[in-house]
Amino acid sequence: MNDQHFNLRLFFCFAVGMLFFSGCVIEPPKPLEVVPGKESVTEALTVLKARSQNAVSLLARGRCVFEYYDPEKKKRKKEKLEVVVLMKPPVEIYLQGDATLVSKAIILGSNEREFWLVMRPNEISTYWWGTWSEQNSAEGLLINPRTLFEALGFLETGADENWSLSNDGGFDVLTKQDRGVVIKKMHVNRRDYLVSKIEYYDSKGRALALAELKDYKEISEGFFVPTSIKIVAYNQDGGAEPLGVTLNLRSIKPKEFNEKQQRLFERPPPGKFKHILKNEGEKWIEQSQ
Repeated sequence: MNDQHFNLRLFFCFAVGMLFFSGCVIEPPKPLEVVPGKESVTEALTVLKARSQNAVSLLARGRCVFEYYDPEKKKRKKEKLEVVVLMKPPVEIYLQGDATLVSKAIILGSNEREFWLVMRPNEISTYWWGTWSEQNSAEGLLINPRTLFEALGFLETGADENWSLSNDGGFDVLTKQDRGVVIKKMHVNRRDYLVSKIEYYDSKGRALALAELKDYKEISEGFFVPTSIKIVAYNQDGGAEPLGVTLNLRSIKPKEFNEKQQRLFERPPPGKFKHILKNEGEKWIEQSQ
């Protein structure tokens, strides 16, 4: 038995030696080729604007994990939701999240005039709404419709002169300023030039929200949508922990909406909530029931 084991070990060593000396050696993986970034803001934004111009109306379905802080129990909670998203560029969007026991636990929507956010969990029970005509409208909203729009591939860029371009490893970083204050950063993967992360800041430079995007899918020619979206919204009132929304979209397809679906882009009546808040400038004002 010992001789048999010795012979097997000898054969194994001989075989390895033959592979080595014959050149059949497993080589370590080659480092990824460094992809150069864009040379100017204009060049970078031109690519992103072209992608947005290819945007089409879409219908998406999937799952959502909604994380929030319960101030009464002083702990974070998670809700698992089934979600449907309807997007009709450039301004109409609708997201509905249904919990096991609560239909329409979350509703987020906008049209060319208004935006709204509805959260039904008893710990929150709040209805926010406002008009786009107000200055800094929706800035303090926990989930901003414009953030969801951009997360789904329809980017707002504006004038080129408001942006600067830098690099961070394999990413181009586009930074937007308003009156000398950074209000947005977009991290763009140089390999496919798709946005992997967007950071949002308020007019005072404080972090508002973060969107992380990955696993893109081309749903129509030149228009790419991430199937994995994570949005973190930071509370500016002090003390409260951030709110998190993670979307995993299993179905995304172009869609022409019928009359019933089109009505989803109209703001629903408030109904009964603990709080009804209307945006007036930079403030959220409690409304009477």
